[in-house]
Amino acid sequence: MAINRRQFVSSTAAGLVTASAALTGRRAAAAPSSAQSRSNVAGANDRIRVGYIGVGGMGRAHLNNFQFFPETQSVVVCDVWPFNVDRAVKMTANQRGGPAEGVKDFRRVLDRQDLDVVVIATPDHWHAIPAVLACQAGKDVYVEKPISLNIREGRKMVDAARAHKRIVQVGTQQRSGAHFKEAVQIVRDGRLGQVTRVATWNYGAGNLQGIGHPPDGQPPDGLDYDFWLGPAPKRPFNDNRFIFNFRWFWDYAGGMMTDWGVHLIDIVQWAMNVDAPRAVTAVGAKYAIKDNRETPDTIDAFLEYPTFICSYSNRVLNGRSPNNRGYGIEFYGTEGTLFVDRAGYELTPEPVDPETPPAYWKAEMESVQKPLKPWERPRRTRAGRYPTLTAESSDQNISHIRNFYECLKSRQLPASDIEIGHRSSSACMLANLSLRTGRTVVWDAAKETIAGDAEASALLWREPRTPWTL
Repeated sequence: MAINRRQFVSSTAAGLVTASAALTGRRAAAAPSSAQSRSNVAGANDRIRVGYIGVGGMGRAHLNNFQFFPETQSVVVCDVWPFNVDRAVKMTANQRGGPAEGVKDFRRVLDRQDLDVVVIATPDHWHAIPAVLACQAGKDVYVEKPISLNIREGRKMVDAARAHKRIVQVGTQQRSGAHFKEAVQIVRDGRLGQVTRVATWNYGAGNLQGIGHPPDGQPPDGLDYDFWLGPAPKRPFNDNRFIFNFRWFWDYAGGMMTDWGVHLIDIVQWAMNVDAPRAVTAVGAKYAIKDNRETPDTIDAFLEYPTFICSYSNRVLNGRSPNNRGYGIEFYGTEGTLFVDRAGYELTPEPVDPETPPAYWKAEMESVQKPLKPWERPRRTRAGRYPTLTAESSDQNISHIRNFYECLKSRQLPASDIEIGHRSSSACMLANLSLRTGRTVVWDAAKETIAGDAEASALLWREPRTPWTL
């Protein structure tokens, strides 16, 4: 039996989630609808009431950063593990108006009429359902990356945001970093010449035992494990499927390819002004590590775009990397190379005849470097509206929330709009599809389909476990 949103949110049992939204133009401004929520904050002193769904490590980091803004009122924190709820509530004890309410069921968050914003920092398999329902409930949303577990879930999130005219910011916060903006502009201005190759990577020197191989057992006291699983398949509880390590199991996430790859590929697609690859090939496996993870310890993915090739590479058992940089992005152009990571960027020209240097380079052909100072928590302005940020540290997290808050008022699309996040997440998910099928995936970005490969196409969607239907 289908039930409506109000019945779903008010019910203590899981119900049917419907998201029959149509995309109304992903580049159009998300104008507010009348009588949906209080999100159109009018004055500098108005409070923005925020609820948090998922307050583990990342969720509490967001709670800390959102509370840095004086207009934030943290109204409610939610997690299926009371241990996390208690810690999050304590973090709000000194805010004006008293501590936040702590709840276990995210539907209690969405049912509140005094809420403007929902922050979703659950494991990946729990992003889509709360986000779609939050849009239906008239809330604006800040959701962690990757935006979903699979590509069709992500599209439903975009459709819901557009249909309900919600502002949805994705946690690809590098888009709000000043030096990332500069690096992207360098590429777009043509200072590298024609870019035909981009490399991205994460390398680390772990050990063969990895995260270990603990036996199945009982969940921690108080944890509602069935609720934690939610739309994921029913499995026995295992310590490594919980907390941070859920990332290494296909039921809940996509390994490093979607956990970190999204951050890197997102910048590549932004700088190169593209939305999606046309073909993706990935190779790799769990070759050497002895733990019970499912995702690979070694992977190389190759994303083919119309005018360039991009690679993503990850090793967890060998940390040797270009110029001792454990992660990063490097653009290779006909006239120069640009490296960028969260600490700064470096621009290096190709050696050429000094008598005829490329148009964008000085005759002396000097490299350009922008190292950054260690990040320091910015200070609030006296007026109390926004923190003071400096380009020297190129903060990203606080800047990203500030951009989100500004868009709550203007109703313009944020820096990491849900459509952008969906496209960046999808590119990485396609790499996992190629890895798991052992074949190149040819992608029709306009239709979001894979032609001629039923096995890969089936992985575009996973039927949620009853009764969690999206």
